[in-house]
Amino acid sequence: MNSTPQVVEPEFTPEVARVTASVHERLKDIIPDVEWAVHAPYIAAINRLKKELNAVLLVHNYQTPEIYHGVADFVGDSLALARKATEVDADIIVQCGVHFMAETTKLLNPDKTVLIPDLEAGCSLAASITGADVRKLREQHPGVPVVSYVNTTADVKAETDVCCTSANAVEVVESLGVDKVIFTPDGYLAQYVATQTDVEIIYWEGACEVHERFTGEELRDYRKSYPGIRVIAHPECPPDVLNEADFVGSTSGMINYVGEHKPQQIVMITECSMSDNVAVEHPDVDFIRPCNLCPHMKRITLPKILHALRNKQYEITIDPDVAARARRSVERMLEVGR
Repeated sequence: MNSTPQVVEPEFTPEVARVTASVHERLKDIIPDVEWAVHAPYIAAINRLKKELNAVLLVHNYQTPEIYHGVADFVGDSLALARKATEVDADIIVQCGVHFMAETTKLLNPDKTVLIPDLEAGCSLAASITGADVRKLREQHPGVPVVSYVNTTADVKAETDVCCTSANAVEVVESLGVDKVIFTPDGYLAQYVATQTDVEIIYWEGACEVHERFTGEELRDYRKSYPGIRVIAHPECPPDVLNEADFVGSTSGMINYVGEHKPQQIVMITECSMSDNVAVEHPDVDFIRPCNLCPHMKRITLPKILHALRNKQYEITIDPDVAARARRSVERMLEVGR
């Protein structure tokens, strides 16, 4: 006899429809009703379980709308979520992003339970470099401080002087007061930072598998097809893409641009779920959606979030020595600009 307990999945009921009605109203132009009947039971169950467990969900801008608008307690880019992680009053934090984000949350909350709904939610940037690689760079460039993008493992952060995000990379680099820095692992972001500062940048040639697929020709095609369109791009994109953009900024910077400029039509050159999420807040703006999806972010789903909460899986743990050293580089990042 099979002794494995049967997992009972939530069903769509009149009560579920009632408690999720306000979210449904916000997302009705983004999510078809037939899909809503699938999502709503999970949204109701997750929000109920969060209260029972004193849990909060940190949700990255690249998550799908049913997660971003349906169950998130805090949303934002890597910098915003890192800051929120230091402020949450909860026993359990569920990081609805990728693995390095969950590690960063754990670094800032060593005494809390930090969960990620799928351990395989990785990142091409984080996978492109190791702590040993950073040590070798230091040997090659003695005395040069290391700035690492937050899209790195705890092992890399432990070998780093200070972390940064795309939102504060230039500010972090200049805060060191030196003529030269080593910047890892995003080569495209490093090249962009080099255009914004007089500090010499020695960079590692890692890349985001989503942003590196965009091309300058693609942006020119958008302009031909949609005269007058505004094109805004993430600095993880190649230089020819950034040269064609009207604005370059982090995900938070791109969101702010839409709110401040209210363009009639816009294309956001980044992970495509972000356009869906921002469109909910700006129904008067016509968003042309690029089709590049992050396969790692898309590993996070409502059923996996519910199962993570139910079973308190998958918990993030970090070697204490690595954590202590990595924590310092993240805390130094958070101090910049305060």
